[in-house]
Amino acid sequence: MANLKILHLQYGSSKASPGNRLHKAFLEAGANSSLLSLYGEIDAEENICSLERKARWVSKMNNWVESYLKRRMTSQFGIFSYPVIGSNISEMNVVREVDVIYIHWVLNGFLSIKNIEQLVKLNKPIIFFMHDMWTITGGCHHSFGCDKYMEHCHNCKFFIGDKKNDLSTSEFKRKKKLFSTYDNVYFIAPSKWLFNCAKQSALTKEKPVFYIPNYLDDKIFKPFEKNVAKKILNIDKDDIVIAFGAISIGSPYKGWEYLQKALEIMEEDGNFKNVSILIFGSGYNKEVAEAIPFKTKFMGFLTNEYATNLMYNAADVFLAPSLADNLPYSILESQYCGTPVVAFNTGGIPDLIDHKNNGYLANYKDSHDLATGIKYCIDNDVKGYALPEFEGDLIMGKHLGLIEQILNSDSCF
Repeated sequence: MANLKILHLQYGSSKASPGNRLHKAFLEAGANSSLLSLYGEIDAEENICSLERKARWVSKMNNWVESYLKRRMTSQFGIFSYPVIGSNISEMNVVREVDVIYIHWVLNGFLSIKNIEQLVKLNKPIIFFMHDMWTITGGCHHSFGCDKYMEHCHNCKFFIGDKKNDLSTSEFKRKKKLFSTYDNVYFIAPSKWLFNCAKQSALTKEKPVFYIPNYLDDKIFKPFEKNVAKKILNIDKDDIVIAFGAISIGSPYKGWEYLQKALEIMEEDGNFKNVSILIFGSGYNKEVAEAIPFKTKFMGFLTNEYATNLMYNAADVFLAPSLADNLPYSILESQYCGTPVVAFNTGGIPDLIDHKNNGYLANYKDSHDLATGIKYCIDNDVKGYALPEFEGDLIMGKHLGLIEQILNSDSCF
């Protein structure tokens, strides 16, 4: 695979981003991998580059126009993306010289659908690595139970009013035309849930879709002495430590209200006296701090993977009460560090948790069951671990095998 040239496209290039993690894994596997982003978020490294200032200006223009077009959109269902303009990168040497192109998250003005078609026309294998539902819908990143994408998106619940033809209808048509016109477009779903959604979507059910889980480097995320981790973070060794992420408590995806209620139930139970809450993803938040009935420590936004590893190791339980999610890296990271995870049974999360063995799958939107799961993991000293299908070499073998199969095939799968 030394001569195989792979390019990953992603909006940003942070070390924890899925595209960068997969890029690094390809390099370790002996492939010639590169990553191109709109914004460079890490120090310059070999085979990692970003676009110049003009592209970032174009991105801002797209976001202004897109915001105007979506002005009647409700945010209660999360993100809806309708890319208008982006950058034509199809003439760049770093693009034209590769054998295979992976498309990760390329919205917010990085690539438009027209720009994606320009890449497809290079007649190279284009692999969409789907990190949410956007690729298979008319624009939403999670459909929250809506199944219109299985036939044709229209009258989208994201928009106020009753319109048969709206932005979702337009975007769905553009994607349908793109995907149905070309045979060099492939799709990877990292969760069984998203794989099944893609096989039901009118956009992708006739296209080659593959299931390959997210890759995580076990040389970074691994367990070490929990009392040492607690001491470093100035937490009493006898405290029960519960960790969770809270970048935005208002996010319709993250289930903050159910988490808050579960902690209140634990406090009312009276059996949990020495509890410390670790919150990462944001700095001090007065609203969150006042809503939690236990001691809280805000870790801030963790950009260093070693600091993230420390946080997981200090925790006795990690909470992930997501209401909509694909295959959360946070759960996988926690498991690699030996910390059990309590989460709702939704999306791709059941792929990661073996109920009552490496964590607890709570009934959807059930705060009482969420609290039960926390108590179960603590009382039974449950240990976190990643399931066999998330072993790094196995995952990379699937990627390399898929690419070899694609390159040696004269026709679509």
